[in-house]
Amino acid sequence: MAKEKPKKNPEDRHPFFDQISQLWRNKTAVLGLVIITIFILSAIFAPYLSPHDPNETSLYDQLKPPVWHATGTWKNILGTDDLGRDILTRLIYGARVSLLVAVISVGLAFVCGTLLGCIAGYYKGFRESIIMRCMDIILAFPYILLAIVVVAYLGPSLQNAMIAIAITYVPRFARIVRGSVLEECEKDYVSAARAIGARDFRIIFIAILPNCLGPLIVQTTLGFASAILDMAALSFLGLGAQPPTPEWGAMIAKSRALILRASWVMTFPGLAILFAVLGFNLLGDGLRDALDPRLRD
Repeated sequence: MAKEKPKKNPEDRHPFFDQISQLWRNKTAVLGLVIITIFILSAIFAPYLSPHDPNETSLYDQLKPPVWHATGTWKNILGTDDLGRDILTRLIYGARVSLLVAVISVGLAFVCGTLLGCIAGYYKGFRESIIMRCMDIILAFPYILLAIVVVAYLGPSLQNAMIAIAITYVPRFARIVRGSVLEECEKDYVSAARAIGARDFRIIFIAILPNCLGPLIVQTTLGFASAILDMAALSFLGLGAQPPTPEWGAMIAKSRALILRASWVMTFPGLAILFAVLGFNLLGDGLRDALDPRLRD
């Protein structure tokens, strides 16, 4: 007789699959993931999805209304701006700019903040005091005001705006990592690693840091939403993306004078920002619930 295969105990599953299952059951998180996926795919395939060139102007197509207006045409589904540029095309290419800013600025903050937080939490003492007091000084300023000061000093540009946003986000990651590292350092596996002579680098980045990734992933996801908002604010003030770059905040700033005459020019970039930020926030909340055992069903 063939031997029966032992049945797998559901409790023996890797925690990763439990977290994925928990995330999948969260409908709002799935909705956020769908929204983010749409924006990412739009950004990647922008040349194939957009009907026109984002900087193509036309004096004959200025301020054309969307297609559902009585005078709208299918050539410009969402209408055109005051220079005759297609709004749908600029929204699609604007997704590229906003997502690139979010990834680079939050990525820089993640790396710098994680490194500083690990040093402060593991070594403690004088190094911890210096690092955390510097973080407190940065947090003492309103983050958007600090970003404006940094960009004003470096000069208005997309690259400098990303650097400014990254600087304002470093304390968020540093404080989270420091707290997690302090908690992990009290556990037995760290004491065992020290006892066998493991180097500090290996203990910090191989043993401790992987156990701190849960809150870091959540903060990174929520940071993407904040970065999109901050870049839109800086561009609205003329300190971020410069014309003719199709950036959502810059599009809103340029259309302020047209809000009563051609409301669609400002409305659609605002909706793009709204849905992008909403998607990351919904996904971030779902990740928090899935990665924190205390919040699971």
